[in-house]
Amino acid sequence: MGQLKVVGGMSGSELPLYPYGVENRLDSHFFVAWERRRWLNSGMRLQGTPECRALYLDLIWISYDQAPVGTLPTDPAILAKILMVERGHFEALCKLPFGPLHNWVQCECDDGEVRLMHSQVLRTLTEAMSRREDNRAKNEAANAAKRLQRLRSTLAGYDAKLVENDAAVRWIDEYLVKQGVAYRTSSVIEDALRSWSDHMLDLGMRRL
Repeated sequence: MGQLKVVGGMSGSELPLYPYGVENRLDSHFFVAWERRRWLNSGMRLQGTPECRALYLDLIWISYDQAPVGTLPTDPAILAKILMVERGHFEALCKLPFGPLHNWVQCECDDGEVRLMHSQVLRTLTEAMSRREDNRAKNEAANAAKRLQRLRSTLAGYDAKLVENDAAVRWIDEYLVKQGVAYRTSSVIEDALRSWSDHMLDLGMRRL
C-alpha cells in the first residue's frame, strides 16, 4: 500500500513506539477538537479526490474507537471492511498520491503489535488526554475541599478548638481516606480522633 511510511530509529523493530496502550481510552469523549482551517488548506483536501477525502476522514474518526485509541490495523482487508468498500478498490485508492491512508505510518504498540498512526490524530489525542487529566485534577481538588468542609463541621461537634487546627483536620481526613472509609459515621470519626491523639502523643514522646 503506497501510502504507508516507516519511520525508523525509535524501537527495536525500527518503528516509532506508540505512546498509548489499550488501557488508555476516551470512552466519554464524544467530540474531537479539529483545526478546521488546517484541514481546509491541507494537501489532502486540496488534491485528494472526493472519495479519498471521505474515506480519509472516516478512518480518522474510526481510529478514535480503536485499541489503542488513535490507531488503525495494517491489514487492507480489515480496513476495507471497516470502510464498507471493496478491498481491491480500496488498495487502488491507496496507491494515489493522496489516498485514504495519506500520512498514516506504521508504529509499534506496547504489546508488540504493528498498527498505523497519524501525527495529527496523535496530537489531538494528546490534547484531549491532557484536558481530561486537568479536569480530573480540578474535580479531585473540589471534592477534597468539600470533604474537608464536611469533616470540619462534623469535628466541631466533638472539639471546636480542634477544627481551628488545619494540620489536625487534614491529618484526620488523610487517615480516613487511607482507611478507605465510605461513610464517616460517628464511630469512624471517634476512631480517627483517637488515632490523632495517639499520633500527637507519639510525636511528643519522640521529642523527649
